[in-house]
Amino acid sequence: MIHIAYDPSFDFRALPKVSLHDHLDGGLRPQTIIELAAEANHKLPTTDPEELGAWFRASADSGSLERYLETFDHTIAVMQTREALIRVASEFVEDLVDDGVVYGEVRWAPEQHLREGLSLDDAVEAVQEGLEEASNRLTEAGTPIQVGQLVTAMRHTDRGTEIAALALRHRSRGVVGFDIAGAEVGFPPSRMKEAFDLLAENFFPTTIHAGEAAGLDSIRDALITGRAQRLGHGVRIAEDIEIQFGGLDDDGEEVSEDTGLVNLGPMANWVRDRGIALEICPSSNLQTGATAEFGEGIESHPVDLLVQTGFNVTISPDNRLMSGTTLSDEFELLVEAFDYDLEDILDLTLNAAEAAFLPLEEREALVDFINEAYEQLADEQNDGGDFEFESFDDDDDED
Repeated sequence: MIHIAYDPSFDFRALPKVSLHDHLDGGLRPQTIIELAAEANHKLPTTDPEELGAWFRASADSGSLERYLETFDHTIAVMQTREALIRVASEFVEDLVDDGVVYGEVRWAPEQHLREGLSLDDAVEAVQEGLEEASNRLTEAGTPIQVGQLVTAMRHTDRGTEIAALALRHRSRGVVGFDIAGAEVGFPPSRMKEAFDLLAENFFPTTIHAGEAAGLDSIRDALITGRAQRLGHGVRIAEDIEIQFGGLDDDGEEVSEDTGLVNLGPMANWVRDRGIALEICPSSNLQTGATAEFGEGIESHPVDLLVQTGFNVTISPDNRLMSGTTLSDEFELLVEAFDYDLEDILDLTLNAAEAAFLPLEEREALVDFINEAYEQLADEQNDGGDFEFESFDDDDDED
Protein backbone atom coordinates (compact mmCIF):
# COMPACT_ATOMS: atom_id res chain seq x y z
CA MET A 1 0.00 0.00 0.00
CA ILE A 2 1.33 3.43 -0.93
CA HIS A 3 1.05 5.81 2.00
CA ILE A 4 1.00 9.51 1.23
CA ALA A 5 0.27 11.87 4.07
CA TYR A 6 -2.31 14.54 3.34
CA ASP A 7 -2.26 18.09 4.59
CA PRO A 8 -4.67 20.91 3.67
CA SER A 9 -2.01 22.75 1.66
CA PHE A 10 -1.51 19.79 -0.68
CA ASP A 11 -1.76 20.74 -4.37
CA PHE A 12 -3.95 18.13 -6.04
CA ARG A 13 -2.67 19.24 -9.43
CA ALA A 14 0.51 17.33 -8.62
CA LEU A 15 -1.37 14.04 -8.94
CA PRO A 16 -1.56 12.34 -12.35
CA LYS A 17 -5.21 12.10 -13.36
CA VAL A 18 -7.53 10.49 -15.89
CA SER A 19 -10.56 12.50 -17.04
CA LEU A 20 -13.27 10.48 -18.79
CA HIS A 21 -16.28 12.84 -18.73
CA ASP A 22 -15.25 16.30 -19.90
CA HIS A 23 -17.26 18.28 -22.49
CA LEU A 24 -15.38 20.37 -25.06
CA ASP A 25 -18.10 23.03 -25.18
CA GLY A 26 -18.20 23.10 -21.39
CA GLY A 27 -14.53 23.85 -20.87
CA LEU A 28 -13.83 27.07 -22.73
CA ARG A 29 -11.89 29.92 -21.17
CA PRO A 30 -14.04 33.04 -20.65
CA GLN A 31 -11.49 35.21 -22.45
CA THR A 32 -11.57 32.87 -25.44
CA ILE A 33 -15.37 33.03 -25.55
CA ILE A 34 -15.21 36.83 -25.58
CA GLU A 35 -12.66 36.95 -28.40
CA LEU A 36 -14.44 34.35 -30.53
CA ALA A 37 -17.82 36.00 -29.91
CA ALA A 38 -16.45 39.28 -31.24
CA GLU A 39 -15.29 37.51 -34.40
CA ALA A 40 -18.67 35.76 -34.78
CA ASN A 41 -20.72 38.88 -33.92
CA HIS A 42 -22.39 36.94 -31.11
CA LYS A 43 -23.80 38.90 -28.17
CA LEU A 44 -22.74 37.77 -24.69
CA PRO A 45 -24.19 38.65 -21.28
CA THR A 46 -20.94 40.51 -20.53
CA THR A 47 -17.52 41.00 -22.10
CA ASP A 48 -15.61 41.05 -18.83
CA PRO A 49 -13.85 37.66 -18.37
CA GLU A 50 -14.40 37.41 -14.62
CA GLU A 51 -18.02 38.49 -14.86
CA LEU A 52 -18.64 36.09 -17.74
CA GLY A 53 -17.21 33.17 -15.81
CA ALA A 54 -19.40 34.07 -12.84
CA TRP A 55 -22.45 34.33 -15.13
CA PHE A 56 -21.89 30.81 -16.46
CA ARG A 57 -21.52 29.39 -12.96
CA ALA A 58 -24.59 31.16 -11.61
CA SER A 59 -26.74 30.25 -14.60
CA ALA A 60 -25.74 26.60 -14.39
CA ASP A 61 -26.37 26.41 -10.64
CA SER A 62 -30.13 26.11 -10.98
CA GLY A 63 -30.90 22.57 -9.91
CA SER A 64 -32.21 21.82 -13.39
CA LEU A 65 -30.41 19.94 -16.16
CA GLU A 66 -32.50 21.75 -18.78
CA ARG A 67 -31.46 25.20 -17.46
CA TYR A 68 -27.89 23.98 -17.13
CA LEU A 69 -27.86 23.01 -20.80
CA GLU A 70 -29.06 26.47 -21.87
CA THR A 71 -25.66 27.93 -20.97
CA PHE A 72 -24.15 26.02 -23.88
CA ASP A 73 -25.95 28.27 -26.37
CA HIS A 74 -23.11 30.76 -25.97
CA THR A 75 -20.17 28.36 -26.12
CA ILE A 76 -21.53 26.47 -29.13
CA ALA A 77 -22.23 29.75 -30.92
CA VAL A 78 -18.53 30.66 -30.94
CA MET A 79 -17.36 27.18 -32.05
CA GLN A 80 -18.60 27.21 -35.65
CA THR A 81 -15.42 27.61 -37.68
CA ARG A 82 -12.39 25.42 -38.23
CA GLU A 83 -10.09 27.98 -36.61
CA ALA A 84 -12.31 28.30 -33.55
CA LEU A 85 -12.53 24.52 -33.06
CA ILE A 86 -8.76 24.14 -33.38
CA ARG A 87 -8.16 26.88 -30.81
CA VAL A 88 -10.73 25.59 -28.32
CA ALA A 89 -9.41 22.01 -28.61
CA SER A 90 -5.80 23.13 -28.18
CA GLU A 91 -6.59 25.23 -25.11
CA PHE A 92 -8.68 22.38 -23.72
CA VAL A 93 -5.57 20.17 -23.70
CA GLU A 94 -3.45 22.93 -22.17
CA ASP A 95 -5.92 23.27 -19.32
CA LEU A 96 -5.98 19.50 -18.76
CA VAL A 97 -2.20 19.46 -18.47
CA ASP A 98 -2.28 22.41 -16.08
CA ASP A 99 -4.56 20.29 -13.88
CA GLY A 100 -2.26 17.24 -13.97
CA VAL A 101 -4.36 15.16 -16.38
CA VAL A 102 -2.25 12.65 -18.30
CA TYR A 103 -5.07 10.95 -20.20
CA GLY A 104 -8.36 12.53 -21.14
CA GLU A 105 -11.39 11.85 -23.31
CA VAL A 106 -13.17 14.90 -24.65
CA ARG A 107 -16.80 14.55 -25.66
CA TRP A 108 -18.64 16.85 -28.01
CA ALA A 109 -21.39 16.83 -30.65
CA PRO A 110 -20.11 17.68 -34.15
CA GLU A 111 -23.69 18.12 -35.39
CA GLN A 112 -23.90 21.33 -33.33
CA HIS A 113 -21.01 22.99 -35.16
CA LEU A 114 -22.13 23.17 -38.78
CA ARG A 115 -23.73 26.64 -38.97
CA GLU A 116 -20.85 28.22 -40.89
CA GLY A 117 -20.56 25.50 -43.51
CA LEU A 118 -18.37 22.87 -41.90
CA SER A 119 -19.20 19.24 -42.64
CA LEU A 120 -19.29 16.66 -39.86
CA ASP A 121 -15.93 15.32 -40.99
CA ASP A 122 -14.47 18.83 -41.21
CA ALA A 123 -15.48 19.47 -37.62
CA VAL A 124 -13.99 16.23 -36.28
CA GLU A 125 -10.76 16.83 -38.18
CA ALA A 126 -10.47 20.39 -36.86
CA VAL A 127 -10.87 19.28 -33.25
CA GLN A 128 -8.37 16.47 -33.81
CA GLU A 129 -5.86 18.95 -35.22
CA GLY A 130 -6.14 21.09 -32.11
CA LEU A 131 -5.89 18.12 -29.76
CA GLU A 132 -2.85 16.69 -31.52
CA GLU A 133 -1.02 20.00 -31.81
CA ALA A 134 -1.30 20.71 -28.10
CA SER A 135 -0.70 17.11 -27.00
CA ASN A 136 2.46 16.79 -29.07
CA ARG A 137 3.77 20.20 -28.01
CA LEU A 138 3.17 19.66 -24.31
CA THR A 139 4.40 16.07 -24.28
CA GLU A 140 7.64 17.16 -25.96
CA ALA A 141 7.95 19.89 -23.32
CA GLY A 142 7.88 17.25 -20.57
CA THR A 143 4.22 17.16 -19.54
CA PRO A 144 2.80 14.01 -21.15
CA ILE A 145 -0.82 14.05 -22.24
CA GLN A 146 -2.94 11.85 -24.48
CA VAL A 147 -6.49 12.80 -25.48
CA GLY A 148 -9.15 10.91 -27.42
CA GLN A 149 -12.43 12.15 -28.85
CA LEU A 150 -15.83 10.84 -27.82
CA VAL A 151 -18.13 11.74 -30.71
CA THR A 152 -21.58 12.52 -29.34
CA ALA A 153 -25.05 12.42 -30.87
CA MET A 154 -27.72 14.73 -29.46
CA ARG A 155 -30.65 12.84 -28.02
CA HIS A 156 -33.37 15.15 -29.35
CA THR A 157 -32.31 14.92 -33.01
CA ASP A 158 -32.65 12.03 -35.41
CA ARG A 159 -29.02 11.85 -36.50
CA GLY A 160 -27.85 9.01 -34.27
CA THR A 161 -26.98 6.56 -37.04
CA GLU A 162 -25.26 9.29 -39.06
CA ILE A 163 -23.14 10.32 -36.07
CA ALA A 164 -22.34 6.69 -35.25
CA ALA A 165 -21.07 6.24 -38.81
CA LEU A 166 -19.02 9.42 -38.39
CA ALA A 167 -17.38 8.01 -35.26
CA LEU A 168 -16.57 4.78 -37.07
CA ARG A 169 -14.97 6.68 -39.98
CA HIS A 170 -12.59 8.37 -37.55
CA ARG A 171 -11.95 5.46 -35.17
CA SER A 172 -8.29 5.21 -36.18
CA ARG A 173 -7.85 8.98 -36.36
CA GLY A 174 -8.50 10.13 -32.82
CA VAL A 175 -12.06 9.05 -32.08
CA VAL A 176 -12.13 6.44 -29.32
CA GLY A 177 -15.82 6.14 -28.45
CA PHE A 178 -19.43 7.23 -28.91
CA ASP A 179 -21.84 9.01 -26.60
CA ILE A 180 -25.34 10.47 -26.58
CA ALA A 181 -26.09 13.65 -24.64
CA GLY A 182 -28.68 16.37 -24.14
CA ALA A 183 -32.08 16.31 -22.46
CA GLU A 184 -32.37 12.86 -20.91
CA VAL A 185 -36.05 12.81 -19.95
CA GLY A 186 -38.20 11.82 -22.94
CA PHE A 187 -35.26 10.91 -25.16
CA PRO A 188 -34.17 7.37 -24.21
CA PRO A 189 -31.32 5.49 -25.92
CA SER A 190 -33.89 3.28 -27.65
CA ARG A 191 -34.60 6.22 -29.99
CA MET A 192 -31.15 5.49 -31.44
CA LYS A 193 -31.31 1.71 -31.51
CA GLU A 194 -30.10 1.55 -35.12
CA ALA A 195 -27.03 3.59 -34.20
CA PHE A 196 -26.17 1.36 -31.26
CA ASP A 197 -26.68 -1.75 -33.36
CA LEU A 198 -24.23 -0.36 -35.94
CA LEU A 199 -21.64 0.39 -33.26
CA ALA A 200 -22.02 -3.05 -31.67
CA GLU A 201 -21.64 -4.75 -35.04
CA ASN A 202 -18.34 -2.90 -35.45
CA PHE A 203 -17.15 -3.51 -31.87
CA PHE A 204 -17.00 0.20 -31.09
CA PRO A 205 -17.24 1.31 -27.44
CA THR A 206 -20.05 3.45 -26.06
CA THR A 207 -20.57 5.56 -23.00
CA ILE A 208 -24.07 6.90 -22.51
CA HIS A 209 -25.40 9.75 -20.40
CA ALA A 210 -27.85 7.95 -18.13
CA GLY A 211 -28.94 8.14 -14.51
CA GLU A 212 -28.52 11.92 -14.30
CA ALA A 213 -31.80 13.72 -15.03
CA ALA A 214 -33.66 10.42 -15.47
CA GLY A 215 -33.56 7.40 -13.19
CA LEU A 216 -33.26 3.65 -13.39
CA ASP A 217 -35.24 3.24 -16.62
CA SER A 218 -32.68 5.44 -18.37
CA ILE A 219 -29.84 3.29 -17.05
CA ARG A 220 -31.64 0.11 -18.05
CA ASP A 221 -32.06 1.35 -21.63
CA ALA A 222 -28.41 2.45 -21.80
CA LEU A 223 -27.31 -1.03 -20.76
CA ILE A 224 -29.71 -3.02 -22.92
CA THR A 225 -30.14 -0.92 -26.08
CA GLY A 226 -26.86 0.96 -25.92
CA ARG A 227 -24.65 -1.88 -24.66
CA ALA A 228 -22.91 0.83 -22.64
CA GLN A 229 -19.45 -0.02 -21.34
CA ARG A 230 -19.61 3.09 -19.15
CA LEU A 231 -22.43 5.23 -17.78
CA GLY A 232 -22.17 8.99 -18.10
CA HIS A 233 -22.88 10.04 -14.51
CA GLY A 234 -24.91 6.91 -13.69
CA VAL A 235 -25.22 8.25 -10.17
CA ARG A 236 -28.89 7.40 -9.85
CA ILE A 237 -28.04 3.69 -9.86
CA ALA A 238 -28.00 4.38 -6.11
CA GLU A 239 -31.80 4.40 -6.31
CA ASP A 240 -31.54 0.62 -6.74
CA ILE A 241 -29.73 0.29 -3.42
CA GLU A 242 -31.67 -0.14 -0.19
CA ILE A 243 -30.14 0.62 3.20
CA GLN A 244 -31.90 -0.97 6.16
CA PHE A 245 -30.91 0.05 9.67
CA GLY A 246 -31.21 -2.51 12.42
CA GLY A 247 -32.86 -5.90 11.96
CA LEU A 248 -31.04 -9.19 11.39
CA ASP A 249 -28.03 -9.91 9.21
CA ASP A 250 -27.62 -12.97 6.93
CA ASP A 251 -26.58 -15.09 9.93
CA GLY A 252 -29.66 -14.16 11.92
CA GLU A 253 -27.69 -11.93 14.27
CA GLU A 254 -29.27 -8.67 15.43
CA VAL A 255 -27.76 -5.58 13.86
CA SER A 256 -27.33 -2.29 15.69
CA GLU A 257 -29.73 0.51 14.81
CA ASP A 258 -26.65 2.54 13.89
CA THR A 259 -25.50 -0.06 11.36
CA GLY A 260 -26.94 -0.15 7.87
CA LEU A 261 -27.48 -3.31 5.87
CA VAL A 262 -27.04 -2.62 2.16
CA ASN A 263 -29.16 -4.52 -0.34
CA LEU A 264 -28.53 -4.13 -4.05
CA GLY A 265 -31.34 -4.50 -6.56
CA PRO A 266 -30.84 -6.54 -9.76
CA MET A 267 -29.72 -3.59 -11.88
CA ALA A 268 -27.31 -2.30 -9.27
CA ASN A 269 -25.89 -5.81 -8.91
CA TRP A 270 -25.44 -6.06 -12.67
CA VAL A 271 -23.61 -2.75 -12.92
CA ARG A 272 -21.41 -3.43 -9.91
CA ASP A 273 -20.59 -7.06 -10.58
CA ARG A 274 -19.59 -6.41 -14.19
CA GLY A 275 -17.47 -3.39 -13.33
CA ILE A 276 -19.41 -1.01 -15.58
CA ALA A 277 -17.74 2.31 -14.89
CA LEU A 278 -19.72 5.20 -13.46
CA GLU A 279 -18.48 8.58 -14.70
CA ILE A 280 -19.51 10.57 -11.64
CA CYS A 281 -19.18 14.37 -11.66
CA PRO A 282 -19.94 15.50 -8.10
CA SER A 283 -20.18 19.28 -8.52
CA SER A 284 -22.21 19.00 -11.70
CA ASN A 285 -24.58 16.50 -10.06
CA LEU A 286 -25.32 19.03 -7.32
CA GLN A 287 -25.93 21.79 -9.86
CA THR A 288 -28.33 19.82 -12.03
CA GLY A 289 -30.25 18.22 -9.18
CA ALA A 290 -29.17 14.71 -10.18
CA THR A 291 -28.66 13.78 -6.53
CA ALA A 292 -31.45 15.88 -5.00
CA GLU A 293 -33.32 12.76 -3.86
CA PHE A 294 -30.43 11.92 -1.54
CA GLY A 295 -30.21 15.34 0.09
CA GLU A 296 -28.49 18.67 -0.30
CA GLY A 297 -24.75 19.27 -0.37
CA ILE A 298 -21.79 17.09 -1.20
CA GLU A 299 -22.06 15.17 2.08
CA SER A 300 -25.36 13.69 0.84
CA HIS A 301 -24.03 12.74 -2.58
CA PRO A 302 -24.23 8.93 -2.99
CA VAL A 303 -20.73 8.73 -4.46
CA ASP A 304 -19.35 7.43 -1.16
CA LEU A 305 -22.10 4.82 -0.89
CA LEU A 306 -21.18 3.63 -4.38
CA VAL A 307 -17.48 3.54 -3.53
CA GLN A 308 -18.07 1.67 -0.26
CA THR A 309 -20.31 -0.93 -1.93
CA GLY A 310 -17.75 -1.77 -4.61
CA PHE A 311 -18.96 0.04 -7.73
CA ASN A 312 -16.44 1.01 -10.39
CA VAL A 313 -16.53 4.71 -9.57
CA THR A 314 -14.55 7.23 -11.60
CA ILE A 315 -14.51 10.98 -11.05
CA SER A 316 -14.68 13.69 -13.72
CA PRO A 317 -15.42 17.44 -13.90
CA ASP A 318 -18.17 17.33 -16.61
CA ASN A 319 -18.13 21.02 -17.60
CA ARG A 320 -15.30 22.96 -16.04
CA LEU A 321 -16.61 26.36 -17.12
CA MET A 322 -20.20 25.91 -15.94
CA SER A 323 -19.27 24.22 -12.69
CA GLY A 324 -16.25 26.40 -12.01
CA THR A 325 -14.24 23.29 -11.25
CA THR A 326 -11.36 21.07 -12.26
CA LEU A 327 -10.69 17.40 -11.65
CA SER A 328 -8.30 18.48 -8.87
CA ASP A 329 -11.13 20.45 -7.28
CA GLU A 330 -13.44 17.44 -7.46
CA PHE A 331 -10.92 15.22 -5.70
CA GLU A 332 -10.32 17.83 -3.02
CA LEU A 333 -14.08 18.08 -2.53
CA LEU A 334 -14.29 14.33 -1.87
CA VAL A 335 -11.36 14.42 0.52
CA GLU A 336 -13.00 17.16 2.55
CA ALA A 337 -16.51 15.63 2.47
CA PHE A 338 -15.73 11.95 3.04
CA ASP A 339 -12.31 12.01 4.67
CA TYR A 340 -10.74 10.21 1.73
CA ASP A 341 -6.98 9.91 1.73
CA LEU A 342 -4.72 9.92 -1.29
CA GLU A 343 -4.82 6.15 -1.52
CA ASP A 344 -8.56 6.51 -2.15
CA ILE A 345 -7.84 9.08 -4.85
CA LEU A 346 -5.34 6.66 -6.38
CA ASP A 347 -8.00 3.93 -6.46
CA LEU A 348 -10.46 6.25 -8.21
CA THR A 349 -7.78 7.27 -10.70
CA LEU A 350 -6.85 3.68 -11.46
CA ASN A 351 -10.54 2.88 -11.98
CA ALA A 352 -10.63 5.59 -14.64
CA ALA A 353 -7.41 4.41 -16.28
CA GLU A 354 -8.70 0.86 -16.53
CA ALA A 355 -12.04 2.09 -17.95
CA ALA A 356 -10.41 4.28 -20.62
CA PHE A 357 -11.28 3.51 -24.23
CA LEU A 358 -7.72 2.46 -25.00
CA PRO A 359 -6.17 -0.81 -26.12
CA LEU A 360 -5.22 -3.12 -23.25
CA GLU A 361 -1.49 -2.49 -23.62
CA GLU A 362 -1.96 1.28 -23.41
CA ARG A 363 -4.23 0.97 -20.39
CA GLU A 364 -1.63 -1.18 -18.67
CA ALA A 365 1.06 1.39 -19.44
CA LEU A 366 -1.17 4.16 -18.08
CA VAL A 367 -1.86 2.20 -14.88
CA ASP A 368 1.86 1.54 -14.41
CA PHE A 369 2.65 5.21 -14.94
CA ILE A 370 0.10 6.34 -12.37
CA ASN A 371 1.29 3.81 -9.78
CA GLU A 372 4.91 4.80 -10.33
CA ALA A 373 4.05 8.48 -10.09
CA TYR A 374 2.31 7.96 -6.75
CA GLU A 375 5.27 5.94 -5.47
CA GLN A 376 7.59 8.71 -6.57
CA LEU A 377 5.36 11.28 -4.87
CA ALA A 378 5.51 9.29 -1.64
CA ASP A 379 9.29 9.06 -1.86
CA GLU A 380 9.67 12.76 -2.63
CA GLN A 381 7.34 13.65 0.19
CA ASN A 382 9.38 11.60 2.63
CA ASP A 383 12.61 13.17 1.32
CA GLY A 384 11.21 16.68 1.15
CA GLY A 385 12.05 16.95 -2.54
CA ASP A 386 10.22 17.96 -5.70
CA PHE A 387 7.97 15.72 -7.73
CA GLU A 388 7.94 15.57 -11.53
CA PHE A 389 6.19 13.40 -14.11
CA GLU A 390 7.97 11.28 -16.66
CA SER A 391 6.32 10.10 -19.89
CA PHE A 392 3.99 7.12 -19.64
CA ASP A 393 4.30 6.38 -23.37
CA ASP A 394 5.19 2.68 -23.43
CA ASP A 395 7.28 3.30 -26.55
CA ASP A 396 9.90 4.75 -24.20
CA ASP A 397 10.65 1.27 -22.96
CA GLU A 398 11.95 0.37 -26.41
CA ASP A 399 14.40 3.28 -26.69
